[in-house]
Formats: sequence, structure tokens, C-alpha cells
Amino acid sequence: MITLEHKYKVTLEAAVEASKIIMEVYENDFGTIIKDDGSPLTKADLASTKIIHKHLEPLNIPITGEETDKLPFSERKTWKECWCVDPLDGTKEFINRNGEFAVNIALLRDGKAVFGLIASPVQKIMYVGGSETGVYKIAFKDIDFSENWEALSAPVQVNDPMVMTCSRSHHSGAVLNFINELKKISPTIEFAKKGSSLKFFDLASGTADAYPRFAPTMEWDIAAGQAILEALGGSVVHAETGLPLNYNKENLTNPYFIAKTKPLLALS
Repeated sequence: MITLEHKYKVTLEAAVEASKIIMEVYENDFGTIIKDDGSPLTKADLASTKIIHKHLEPLNIPITGEETDKLPFSERKTWKECWCVDPLDGTKEFINRNGEFAVNIALLRDGKAVFGLIASPVQKIMYVGGSETGVYKIAFKDIDFSENWEALSAPVQVNDPMVMTCSRSHHSGAVLNFINELKKISPTIEFAKKGSSLKFFDLASGTADAYPRFAPTMEWDIAAGQAILEALGGSVVHAETGLPLNYNKENLTNPYFIAKTKPLLALS
């Protein structure tokens, strides 16, 4: 029997309930608002935010995230821990109805992502875990039945041919340079295009080896995936410095980064 701390168990319940309301909106007509930063917003984003806050706020750990009011850094920098939430990661995919969107919940401690949850409302599965808990693939129906959770371990080898997961919605010429580096290891590279943080499903399961991102992302897009991947021996590092990404920064935008699985790290 696997036992999670109460605060982590709460995230499972939050993600399942949020996913349910997301799918209710998804399966009906919905409108879209364009925010000041040019990104889209739907009532699914707002409803998911409300549900996740309902679950997390009683834990008395501060929350930051996509649709959460951003407090000044002068206050945030005093936080020992905080939640980092994207209530609907991949809103563009949601609007395009391709199913490739997710709910992201991460726990940050001293600027590090120590626990992550990525849930697929369409597939009704989530990848959950971090350095303290191990990593599990959990069906929504099994959140109360840990004997059915699938414990994940680090992939044991690089795919042949190597697989690079990348975004449907964002492209950058800088990715070509990274591909050329990968070709020094594997002459043939296959590409698995996928929206949102669901790319970390492929990395965690070992069906993909690398994910480079040379376009803007925010902390709540990546923190959960980093916690999960690092717990499996992989890494999410700054594309220029090679250092792990940090969180709850003054500027909540991530630097360009490269995510790799453990087997690929051994070769690089």
C-alpha cells in the first residue's frame, strides 16, 4: 500500500475534480477571452482555478499560478513553500479540441520543484510524484486505491531512433541546433509533437528522450514536469548555463531550457 502525505493526496482530488469541470466545458460550446498578454482564457480555466484553490487553500500553503493573483516578490520571497498551479495548461489545444491539455500542480520548496502532478482530463490519467514520494502513473478512478498505482522507474536506454518531443503551438529555429547535437548521438531523430505539459508523460514513460524549449514559458508550465523528471533521474536545465531551473523567482518567466531523460544524460 502506497501512502502519500495528506497535502499530496489533496492534489490528486483537486486534479480529478478540476478535470471533470474542464471536460464539461470542453464537450459544450464555450467562448474565449484574450487576456492583456495576448493569451487565451476560457471559462474552463477559471472553473478549474476555483476548484483547485478550494482544495489547496485549507493547507495554508501559498499559491501562485496562471490564473492566481500574483503577489509582489517582496512577499513571495519570504515563502518557504508554495504551490505552483496551471489550471489548464494548453488552452490553445483546448480551444482547438485536440485533447492535448493538462492540469499542472507543483509544490515548490526554497525555489526547487519537489513534487509535481500532471493530469490529462481526456485520458483520465495523471503522473504524480517527486524526490520524496517516487513517481506514479494513476488512473483517475484509482486515486483512492494505491494498490493500482503504477510505480515508474527511470528509463533504461535511449530510444532507437531517438525521440524528441516538441510543441505543436510553438516553434523556434534554435531547436535545429539542438537537433544537430542529438544527431551526434543518434543519426536519426523522430519527432513526437504534443501540446502542453503532456510532453512530460512521454519523457517520464521513456517513450521520448528529450524536450528542448527555446520559446517563452512560465513557471507553472514546467515545475510539475521538472519534479517528476528529476525524481526519475532526468533533468530540466537552463539551455545556456546547464543549471536546473529555479522557481518562485522575481520574474516568473522561465529561461529557455532542455529536458532530458536519465539515459540521455548518460550519453551527453
